[in-house]
Amino acid sequence: MIWSKLRTAAPLGSAITLFCLPGFAMAQEAAEATPEMALLHDVDTLWVCLAAFLVFFMQAGFALVECGFTRAKNACNIIMKNVMDFAIGTLGFWMIGFGLMFGATTTGFFGTTNFFYDAGTENFNWAFLIFQTVFCATAATIVSGAMAERTKFVGYLCYSVAITIIVYPIFGSWAWGSLLDGDGWLEGWGFHDFAGSTVVHSVGGWCALAGAIVIGPRLGKYSKDGKPQAIPGHNIPIAALGVFILWLGWFGFNPGSTTAVGGGDFAYIAVTTNLAAAAGAISAAIASWVLFKKPDTSFALNGALAGLVAITAGCDAMSPMFAVITGLIGGLLVVGSVLFFDKIKIDDPVGAISVHGVCGLWGTLAIGLFKTEAGLLVGGGTTQIVAQLVGIAAAFVWAFSVSMGIFLLIKYTVGLRVSEVEEMEGLDVTEHGMHAYPVHLITEGHSGTTIAPGMASQATSPAIKSLPHASPEGA
Repeated sequence: MIWSKLRTAAPLGSAITLFCLPGFAMAQEAAEATPEMALLHDVDTLWVCLAAFLVFFMQAGFALVECGFTRAKNACNIIMKNVMDFAIGTLGFWMIGFGLMFGATTTGFFGTTNFFYDAGTENFNWAFLIFQTVFCATAATIVSGAMAERTKFVGYLCYSVAITIIVYPIFGSWAWGSLLDGDGWLEGWGFHDFAGSTVVHSVGGWCALAGAIVIGPRLGKYSKDGKPQAIPGHNIPIAALGVFILWLGWFGFNPGSTTAVGGGDFAYIAVTTNLAAAAGAISAAIASWVLFKKPDTSFALNGALAGLVAITAGCDAMSPMFAVITGLIGGLLVVGSVLFFDKIKIDDPVGAISVHGVCGLWGTLAIGLFKTEAGLLVGGGTTQIVAQLVGIAAAFVWAFSVSMGIFLLIKYTVGLRVSEVEEMEGLDVTEHGMHAYPVHLITEGHSGTTIAPGMASQATSPAIKSLPHASPEGA
């Protein structure tokens, strides 16, 4: 992340450096030493807060995309999970997660200070707290999509607590280190993940993989001979709106990670971010066109998200051309990955594992290949790519294994999956006692699935039934 970069980079102004490293003593006093420095400090604070607000708005994007690519009978349940992810994430990260992630550490494995963060905390910084809170909530909500349409609400809430106070912050402390004392052990290896291709997205994706394995596929997803059956989403326009909201939010996610306006770095990062997203959308659309003889809308939307996830690690350290290449490969990977997980019978209704886990992995690896002056393909040797591989492996082992244990614990205690009857009727009614739409707009479709009338022809048409995927999505 930018914190370690600023320690060794050419100065952008003492106020910026001190603001970005709030753990250093006397930071606020130095920022107020002159009117110019005080103004710069205030501008940086404003930028971090505005970026945090953009990232917060990504929660709306995740909710819309996931809702649009699943069935009408589960829309309320999906919205509730997204709301609770942010609410639980906000409280859990403030109480425990922030301290584990950014508190003082001498081991490099987790922090031991800054719990229940308050004004009495040494060298407090409210802007940094809100910015990191919305990042934590993003990691948590990724899991929702992969487990959609069959998860008990209470079981999901239990996991939402666990990821925000344990899984995400501890790995984050390894990669992004402490702001007070000492670096995370991955940071010491030279691991580079500017805004979280691995820290946020792959961690969320590997947690989602564990959840999808433990909970099993939806009813009717696979035929008796094991072939995947398409279960179309009920509202593609809503899903598309969600993707555009996420694309907008990423201009807070990546450029906001500079935590400073000086030097114009945030504008450059916005350009590389946008280029990768565009390239990912195009390559995924072309890949689906070649494979299915028609350009698939859901894959094009997911391709944009794949490009965004992939560039998140290296948006500050790649040329525009390499940003395009990173996004292009991300778009191709998401198509292949969705088909792969379908083939091995891991039911991910929205493609969360592929978009966030797989493309986050690729984006982190791309740093080792394309990073300016350090990447393997630009004459930098193998040092950077080794560091990236270590970080990738650590993320998978930590997030997948710990989440697997948590999901199994939930499964055998409070329960993780709803009954077959509840799944057939839809989680909106059985879990929340309401419908998202007027009941006459929700009809019974084939194989007991509930879909909006406008989707009925799609569910039975030869074109849709021949597709080996189930309307993936990046939430």
